[in-house]
Amino acid sequence: MALWVFGYGSLLWNPGFPVAERHHGILNDYHRSFCMRSIHHRGTPDHPGLVLALDERPGSFCEGLVLRAETGTEEATLDYLRERELVSSAYLEKRLPVNLKDGRTVEAVTYVIDPGHVQYCGGLPLEEQAIAIATAVGGMGPNTEYLLNTADHLDELGIPDAELHWLRDRVGQMADNRLA
Repeated sequence: MALWVFGYGSLLWNPGFPVAERHHGILNDYHRSFCMRSIHHRGTPDHPGLVLALDERPGSFCEGLVLRAETGTEEATLDYLRERELVSSAYLEKRLPVNLKDGRTVEAVTYVIDPGHVQYCGGLPLEEQAIAIATAVGGMGPNTEYLLNTADHLDELGIPDAELHWLRDRVGQMADNRLA
């Protein structure tokens, strides 16, 4: 059986598993948001960064990529994704219907935020998000790198995200001000 994975953040530019197919897809009733404090990959417990998560919000939607793992790699792909995405249990693994631009609907493994988890921080004002992203560094590097890679890949894919672009511009202004 095919394994489909919905990517909305770093999976867009760093899936980490062999991909046989890529399609634009839309997940309903969730939105992409910097609503998870990162204490491992893009921050530390003392200075958390922020990473994207899917926050459930009826009536909203998130556009991203739906990735099909190469045949024969499904089990290894799930093992890899669970090690990567479930490092702190802030994400919940769900299989959700995602609508492809070609009209099909597939069930995709999707990592959504657990709003009851201590790392959840939904509703932070954008300026607060920008400050956290501009200053945090974790085991995978600077939080700004994560923001810029994701925004750049959304641009390449033609996927609009006004909040992410505002954050990219604001974090850039902060960096310019520090250099001035």
